[in-house]
Parts: sequence; C-alpha cells; structure tokens
Amino acid sequence: MTGLPSAALLTAFVQGLRDSPALNYLIVIFIIAALVYLIVLQFWVLLRTKKHLREIQGAYSEIEVQRSELQLRNKDLTDSLNYARRIQAALLPAEHHIRRIFPDHFIYYRPKHIVSGDFYWFSERDEKYFIAAADCTGHGVPGALMSMIGLELIQKIINEMKVDDTDQVLITMNRELESAFFKEESGKALIKDGIEMGICVIDRNTKVMEFSGAFLPVYIVRDDKLIEIKGDKKNVVQSFAMVSFNRSTFTLQEGDILYLFSDGYADQFGGPENKKFMYRRLRHILLTISKYPLADQQRILDETIGSWMEGHDQIDDMMILGVKPF
Repeated sequence: MTGLPSAALLTAFVQGLRDSPALNYLIVIFIIAALVYLIVLQFWVLLRTKKHLREIQGAYSEIEVQRSELQLRNKDLTDSLNYARRIQAALLPAEHHIRRIFPDHFIYYRPKHIVSGDFYWFSERDEKYFIAAADCTGHGVPGALMSMIGLELIQKIINEMKVDDTDQVLITMNRELESAFFKEESGKALIKDGIEMGICVIDRNTKVMEFSGAFLPVYIVRDDKLIEIKGDKKNVVQSFAMVSFNRSTFTLQEGDILYLFSDGYADQFGGPENKKFMYRRLRHILLTISKYPLADQQRILDETIGSWMEGHDQIDDMMILGVKPF
C-alpha cells in the first residue's frame, strides 16, 4: 500500500512550480488583468456617480424653479387676499359709525385666514338700534365671499327695505339668497351653504329689544347674572323651502351688556387635553369679565383664547361683539 507524500516531496513540488517561467508569466498576467479590471470598475463607478450627481443637480434645479414659482404664486395669492381683506373691511361698519351709535362696545374679530366668513352689522334708523352677528358656512375665501353677500343684503334689508322685525330680517335674507342662488332652468340651487345669524333690534325710547337667531344666541349680563336667549336650530338658506324664525322680546335696563358671537371661539381646540373651549367656559368668562370696561374685556378674551390654543392651530373664524346699549 502506497503511503502519503512526504513533506520533502511537497516542498520540492512547490519549489518546482515557483521556478517555472510559464507559471510566473501567468501570475503576472493575472495581476495585470486584475488591476485593469479594478481601474475600469473604478472608472465605471465614477461615471455612474457623475451621472447620478448630474441627475440630482437637475432635479434640485427643477425643485428650485418650482419653489420660486410657488413663492411667487403664494405672494400673488397673499396680496390678493390682503386686498380682499381691505374690501371686506370697507363693507363692515366703520368704527366711528359704531362708536356714534354705541360709545361703549368692543369687537373681537379674529379670522382663521386673512379674510373671514364671520361678519357683523351695526345700524341706527327711526329711533331703533340694529346689531347683527353672522357666521357664513366655511372660512377663508368661500366664507368671505358669502359674508360680503350677507353684508350687502343686511344693509339693503334694514336700511333700504326698512324691515324692522328681527324674524322678518332673517326671512327676507333667506328669500333674497334663494333668489340669488336658485336657478329655475336647472331646478337646483347653485349654492347650498348657509348663514348662522343673531340679530337684535332695540327701541331707543322703550328699551325693548327684539331678537331672532338662526342657530346663534344672544347673551345678556345683568347684575352678575347671564341670561341666554337662544336662536332657532336652522340656518338662513338651510333649505329653499318656506322658513320662519321666532322673535323674542326683552326689556333692557341701564348697564346691561349684550354679547353676540359666532361659534369659532367656543369650538376652538386647545388646553392640556386638546378639547373644545365650549360654551360653558365662554359663558363663565363673559360673566367674569363683565364687570370690567369693554376694552379690557376684549383684551382678556384675546389673551384667554391665545393661552388656550397655544400649540394648536386656529380651526375657525372667531368673532365676539360686546355692547352696552344704555
């Protein structure tokens, strides 16, 4: 039986391979080929990297162009909204006009965006004071357009058509909006959005106040007590069927304060548990601050909701009117 090769034989075999010119040649060829391969591979990787960088640079340049275009469009949009805000402000009653009718009042007005779907109205005619607060469906541009329509209509209804009864003001507004939005050819309403509104008419001589509300109430603070007169649970233009609204009467006294408002303040989320502010808190704060001058009340309302919504976005337009009629 043949045994295994000895260590001496293996050593001699390896030495013989090392001394072979052909084997040395092959080794050199292999090393050169490997180097060439590595160089080509590195060159190919470099080309791919440059191509990728060019693609990234092209994409970045395109993003920069798009970003510049978006910035320009955003500026144009913001400029347009700011101009729309000036138009809306021009339609709202002027401060000096309101102060002539109600020297003691405040208006807390905080749009969610630049323009607002909330609006207010103050007027005086035939020994009567008119106060209205309204909240159009939506906010931003759609709400602002509805509010401008509402402002024109309430001015027409009160000052031109000379409608005095609060329920008739809402009914007439409903009819006017129906005429504007309902098209007989299609048989459908073009717009189905509505307006929530509270309106007071105060007889300056008798001090009797009439109130009608489309969802919105009025609060009256007297002798450290808050009295609520609720509105009907229906919008103006909730439907194009014949609608009616209730009319309440209330005799005011010296020192009474009226508060009309939209739902934005009470519906704002915030606080430690991210909940709505709620009407309960709104009634409490209005009752608490009613003893202060109305200008201070406006400041406190702003500070309170600012603290409440800290870290949270505003979800809707906010408006609160405070008036001391006598």
